[in-house]
Amino acid sequence: MRRTRTARGRLLPRWAAGAAALVWLLTLASAPSHGAQSRPAAAATYTNPVSTGAVDTFPDPAMIRGKDGLWYAYGTQNPVMQSKGEDGERMLPILRSADMVTWDYAGEVFTPANKPAWHNGSRLWAPEVRYALGRYYLYYSVPGRNTVGLVTSTSPTGPWTDRGAVLPSPSGCPAGNIDQAQFTDTDGTPYLYWGSYDTICVAKLNADLTRTEGEVTQVARGRRVEGGFVVRRDDFYYLFYSDAGCCDGAYSGYQVKVGRSTSPTGPFTDDEGTDLMALTSKAGVVAGANGNRWIGPGHNSLQTDLSGQDWLVYHGIPAESPDLAPASNGTLKLTRRPMLIDRLDWIDGWPVVRAGAGPSDGPTTAPVTSWAAGGTFNEGGLTGWRAEGAATTGWSTATDPAARDHAVHTPGSSRTDAAYLVADGRAPADLRAEADLKVTEAGGAAGLTVAYRDPGNRIVAWLDRARGALVTDVRVGGRSRGEQVTALPSAFSWDTWNNVSVEIRGKRLTAEVTGDRLRDPVALQSRDLPAASVRKGAVGAAARGAGAAADNVGAAALYRPVTKRVAVAPPGRLLPGHSDEFDTATVPGTGAGSPWQWVRGPAAGVTMTGGALSWPTQNAELHLGNNTASVLLRDAPEGDFTVETRLRFAPDQAAQQAGLILYENDDRWFKLVHSVLPLTNGDGAVLDVSEFGKEGERPTTTPPTSVANAPMFGGPTADTMWLRMSYHHDTAHGEHEVRASTSRDGVHWSAGGTWTLPVRGALKIGLVSHNRSGATADFDYVRTYAAR
Repeated sequence: MRRTRTARGRLLPRWAAGAAALVWLLTLASAPSHGAQSRPAAAATYTNPVSTGAVDTFPDPAMIRGKDGLWYAYGTQNPVMQSKGEDGERMLPILRSADMVTWDYAGEVFTPANKPAWHNGSRLWAPEVRYALGRYYLYYSVPGRNTVGLVTSTSPTGPWTDRGAVLPSPSGCPAGNIDQAQFTDTDGTPYLYWGSYDTICVAKLNADLTRTEGEVTQVARGRRVEGGFVVRRDDFYYLFYSDAGCCDGAYSGYQVKVGRSTSPTGPFTDDEGTDLMALTSKAGVVAGANGNRWIGPGHNSLQTDLSGQDWLVYHGIPAESPDLAPASNGTLKLTRRPMLIDRLDWIDGWPVVRAGAGPSDGPTTAPVTSWAAGGTFNEGGLTGWRAEGAATTGWSTATDPAARDHAVHTPGSSRTDAAYLVADGRAPADLRAEADLKVTEAGGAAGLTVAYRDPGNRIVAWLDRARGALVTDVRVGGRSRGEQVTALPSAFSWDTWNNVSVEIRGKRLTAEVTGDRLRDPVALQSRDLPAASVRKGAVGAAARGAGAAADNVGAAALYRPVTKRVAVAPPGRLLPGHSDEFDTATVPGTGAGSPWQWVRGPAAGVTMTGGALSWPTQNAELHLGNNTASVLLRDAPEGDFTVETRLRFAPDQAAQQAGLILYENDDRWFKLVHSVLPLTNGDGAVLDVSEFGKEGERPTTTPPTSVANAPMFGGPTADTMWLRMSYHHDTAHGEHEVRASTSRDGVHWSAGGTWTLPVRGALKIGLVSHNRSGATADFDYVRTYAAR
């Protein structure tokens, strides 16, 4: 039985040991509402899962910063209150937080009393939340109707208005019509991505974001591909997704992967250049199991803290308690999937969690959730703010349902001069500042000012309604150093809240406009600044003309980007006594003194050909209770090691597979193979995949499962490929820990996830070639290396 283990004191596996050396930025405590803010003496920390204390489980989390200055998270329908004695489920539960790490329960989207009849009693999954057109749009999956639903509200906690199904029937996508994500491009075009098992599709949405319309484009496919989420960064669109199984307790092979494109409709490619529509497994792992307590990390969204640092928001399965108790009178047997967050680094143009170290399970530097200067106006009115420039008496506070208290400006006789409302205190020179702004009058403008000293020495990013644009204006010594104008979409919603952010690093300024800070800007601008304008200064709101309003105005020190991945140690010295170049004429395991031995062998047709072990695939299985396949084995070395083979294999039928195995017995093993699997709803298409599986007992289910089996998927395949499994004996937790890697050239490796099993007996190194006849596997060698 798996040992109970906790997050504290758990060491990273050896391949991730370099992560401990990363030094990251200091953070701030929870923000007060007035203008002046102070730094704490030391950085705050958090420990995953962040949903602990609020709910027992929180699958498929989506997160947004509300216009009231708080963060909100939404999860899949689940029995989230089992520990409080509840047997039933909450329908799309909602959490609320002031700091992204300490959460309170805030209700649910539906109750049995108000759930729409058109759901036909379906459970509800995978919420996705956006703020647009003055409302929160919450999309959700209705698997019982094979569609996506939508509700809207002026508040992040409802009450919600049912807007019906978003997809037509049929939807035009050959997949399960769930796991939706909304995205708006820089030209204002809104899109919806959706799909599960085994294709993700995209289509445009109508102007009010309630229905898809027009052409449906397939953008990704693969074994159990689902959970798409799209952001734009620099010149690329990034499609995050998960593959393998989400919900099999300790046997969940889920992991987050990513591809990128120069168009929101693709083609998307992974970090090895493989098209996400290619009929193979993909590289581009963002977050995968790393051998600590978190299994099956996946189904992500993304959130940005006040310093500009991005965070992956996702769920993971705790190894010590992977399964919930049966719920709903024993009819539901579900996997525990609490909410995790981890730093998302962008390295060489690709996102990865914690520089490649994977999910965290110990105290970790927390997100920055308060400003060096600024505030939300929710308490204290304009206390801590000062008015400068034109019509200084024109500033006041007002209230609306979305933003609560906020600042508004009424102009004086001059409607062309700018007014400023700046916070006490100063923000650093390298900063991220932001404000929620709206402009309700045709000739008006609302802005975010930074590096402010006085009206003649400041930087402003304006939402200029008269020009229909984002305009940045830099003034030094009373003179303009130039405006830069970026057009906003023709349908831009001026009368509702939009977020304007400014980042300054050195002399480079980047400004963007979004509805909800979710990395889908409708305007994006970069420019170089004169050196004299880059300085510490105040942050605040700016107004020109009538109709300007501002809220959530503040600045924090800009995050420090991590630019190098955690080093993955290469294999150590070759161990000749545990390796074989297959350069003899005798089939291994058939001659006297051979270090190899067969289980159910020797297999028919095995020969030594051209310096390789040539093994035709068998019509035989090594799966649960069906164990008829041959296995070729030899002893593994003492201690930690890496085993590698070069495999030449060109299967052409579903179920054919060949590769490496670490084998204890027929019901306990780890296996890395090139295999062929059918594409769900693929009209007979098959996928060539790097399949990394494990088999063993699963005692945490009700009743216990004597033998379970599940895969995760590695990088893309090739007719000639290299397979590696790296073994670590985790003595602290009594576990076998195995990580898989694959390569198509023997030089560049695609590192995959990690499986674990409790140690019961010794593992042997082996080869397999089975499941369906008709292909031949040629193994050029088996090489075993000591760990470094």
